[in-house]
Amino acid sequence: VIIGSLTISAILVFFIVPLTIVFFIYLSNILLLIYQRNNELKADPLSDVWNGVRKMIASFWDIYARVWHGYELHGVENLPEGPGILVYYHGAIPIDYLYFLSRLFLWKKRLCLSVADHFVFRLPGLKLLLAVTGVIPGTREECLVALKNGYLVSISPGGVREALFSDESYQLMWGNRKGFAQVALEAKVPIIPMYTQNVREGYRMFKERRFFRQLYESTRLPFTPPYGGLPVKFRTYIGKPIPYDPNITTEELVEKVCKGKFLFSFQTKTAVQALISKHQTIPGNIWKALLERFDKRRK
Repeated sequence: VIIGSLTISAILVFFIVPLTIVFFIYLSNILLLIYQRNNELKADPLSDVWNGVRKMIASFWDIYARVWHGYELHGVENLPEGPGILVYYHGAIPIDYLYFLSRLFLWKKRLCLSVADHFVFRLPGLKLLLAVTGVIPGTREECLVALKNGYLVSISPGGVREALFSDESYQLMWGNRKGFAQVALEAKVPIIPMYTQNVREGYRMFKERRFFRQLYESTRLPFTPPYGGLPVKFRTYIGKPIPYDPNITTEELVEKVCKGKFLFSFQTKTAVQALISKHQTIPGNIWKALLERFDKRRK
């Protein structure tokens, strides 16, 4: 009985916060459904008609971000007034990205559309939430239409693979993905790198990954459960934009994203990795990330 109780307690400690986040996400969708029914809304989910409830949900997540992770957002001035592509590192749970979306909307009343993996659209009961928050499939056509309409579009080239199999070394797992660069060239928009400090200290994946890696590669479904949820310090940094250059090729643009001549004087590091190198202890340290909640000098 004692061993069983300890085991259950350990499981709850490891998974209670991730499960709470899932609960709040579904609660957000329920609130949207109630709002839609009470106001008999049939308007486009991206229209301003939804801004009232959008602000309410963003406010909830921003309060959660402040209380649980002491969340800070830096570099908003680096975002272009018009369209652009945000490229970011994908944590085990992209809760930091949800924090970013919420604060951006509250600060600038601006909606950033998010490219998500196909499995996200298979999750039951989230259709309205995905639509209202601007989650879109990662097709070239969808992204080009969004950029043409003046939206910011965000994408994590590492995607689910990076979420599942990167670790506290913060290794980027982009593979050969170049689609975001091709879209940026076609749309003639800048690329903006983004990274959240300590995201891997807040939420992690289990170390033994060979079986889960094989399972993911064969099914493209994330079977590995994340754990953690410690109240470590989260700071999201938005880097300086890489401007559109009509004379650059897709390969050169991808390489340029990977070389930091344009970002914080890092000459040979990747743009996103430059942010990580500047703001992150590597390997990540949970205790240090927790103590940073009390480090007033960084604010």
